[in-house]
Amino acid sequence: MTRPTQTGAGPAGDSGKPQTRDPFFDNAKYLAIVLVGLGHAWEPLRDDSRAASALYMLVYSFHMPAFILISGYMSRSFDLGRPGRVQRLVTGVLVPYVIFETAYTFFYRWAGDVPDYRISILDPWYLTWFLIALFVWRMTTPLWRAVRWPVPLALVIATAASMSDTVGNDLDLQRVLQFMPFFVLGLMLRPEHFQLVRRREVRLLSLPVGLAAAAVAYWAVPRMNAGWFYHRDSAQELQAPLWSGPAMTFAMFGCALVLTACFLAWVPRRTMWFTVLGAGTLYGYLLHGFLAKGARFWGWYDNDFAHTPLGALAVTAIAGVVITVLCTPPVRRMFRWAMEPKMDWLFTSDAEARRGRSARTRPAAEQGYAPERERATADR
Repeated sequence: MTRPTQTGAGPAGDSGKPQTRDPFFDNAKYLAIVLVGLGHAWEPLRDDSRAASALYMLVYSFHMPAFILISGYMSRSFDLGRPGRVQRLVTGVLVPYVIFETAYTFFYRWAGDVPDYRISILDPWYLTWFLIALFVWRMTTPLWRAVRWPVPLALVIATAASMSDTVGNDLDLQRVLQFMPFFVLGLMLRPEHFQLVRRREVRLLSLPVGLAAAAVAYWAVPRMNAGWFYHRDSAQELQAPLWSGPAMTFAMFGCALVLTACFLAWVPRRTMWFTVLGAGTLYGYLLHGFLAKGARFWGWYDNDFAHTPLGALAVTAIAGVVITVLCTPPVRRMFRWAMEPKMDWLFTSDAEARRGRSARTRPAAEQGYAPERERATADR
């Protein structure tokens, strides 16, 4: 859900030249954000429908891992040494986090009738966890480039988090650590890896795999705690034995990768009518949270019709339309001040930073200081 300027050949920073957007990734981001919206719309229907619960579990098993993996891939050119990249990280991730964390708090006070709920920048509420997680992941990018086995190390960290009930809720650190392997894997991927999932045989194989996954999800509905898909709790907090933390970490990592590959195999490679919406997925993600929570606060699901098969289809269609509208250019222009603030007054440009570094590293003689001339003057 980032806003890269890159093609399937890699980030613009890899070649140093601006490149056009790859419609494949914009299509993937749009379709993934639609799945996010559908998952939130199906959540209140789970108690009355095993089919809705199965679809919910199926979608939740891969939709955020797919988002995070693509975000990692888009972050390959991130460099803490370039002020422009740091500025985009602050204005495109950190500032929206603060704005929407504050907005969600006031919305919860009003719509949720919790007037004493306090603003806490360190305790993300609802959807804002992804922004603070993305900030942390990108800040650690130099580490993952330096270590020899980045993905195994990230999995070890995620496993340790799943076994510890002392991580705490600050910055939603459990989610940051447990979802981190997907981001690190994205950092390690190359364009040729995405070419593999576009092959015809992969697309054909993804159909029976997807059907089998749906059948397993239907079977697992009464047998599995859906809290595992959120990655926000340890095994102890889910009332599970300690050994289940590592087991579920590796099992769900493998499951998510397989289903993400199946999902990407069917993402269109050419420009579609919704391709332009892929640039606005962050808008759709953050804005739809007000409606998703508001629907619960205002009792929209109390209507019996919503819990019928026809009503569930209507809820699904409405959720798809809403999330699509929130990704459109008019909505992006309306909320750009919150999502993409300029804030040029706060940062130096890359050119200014380069001039500053150049001035600090220039030879002393070029800066007007000549030790030889000073010694000769002293001798006289």
